[in-house]
Amino acid sequence: MPVTAANLIQGAATLYTGAFGATEPTDAQIASAPAVAWTDVGATVGGVAIRVNYSYAELEADQLVDVPARTLTKREFMVVTQLAEPTLAMFKLATNTEAAVVSVPGPPAVTTLEPDATAAAVQPTYMALLIDGVAPNTDKRRRIIVRRALMVAQFEMAYQKDGQTVIPVEFHAHHVSDSIRPWKIIDQT
Repeated sequence: MPVTAANLIQGAATLYTGAFGATEPTDAQIASAPAVAWTDVGATVGGVAIRVNYSYAELEADQLVDVPARTLTKREFMVVTQLAEPTLAMFKLATNTEAAVVSVPGPPAVTTLEPDATAAAVQPTYMALLIDGVAPNTDKRRRIIVRRALMVAQFEMAYQKDGQTVIPVEFHAHHVSDSIRPWKIIDQT
């Protein structure tokens, strides 16, 4: 297969969050920023990565030494990045907390975030994600919509003498319904 230089891509992506069920931009709106239902998370470090893991069960037959077939048993679609603006709003996003970020006038003025400690805290609130990045043909956009996501990984936020403080996040997509797929990728052509 020959190399098509226009299919090579490089560039940053913008990550947005929205409420689970937020109105998605139509495919025809791919060249426009998403509506107010979507919030830009700000700067990221190290890119916005998409990871897909598949798990398969092997079938076997006594008469064969080779694996005759596999059955898909699990598919995980993830969005992984590091949030470069470690504000309380980003900490709230990374911890799936429903608690409000509260600003209290001073002196001194402070902003606080306290996790929910009620029984509702064990029922996470899912969100939607939207990623706008570069598509093949360099001046085109690729949009990835994750319809039902949750930050599920452990993270560590380090204060370092010689390094930037970031909040690493790993959002996993979840089943929505038989008629609504968990994610969608749209390329502008």
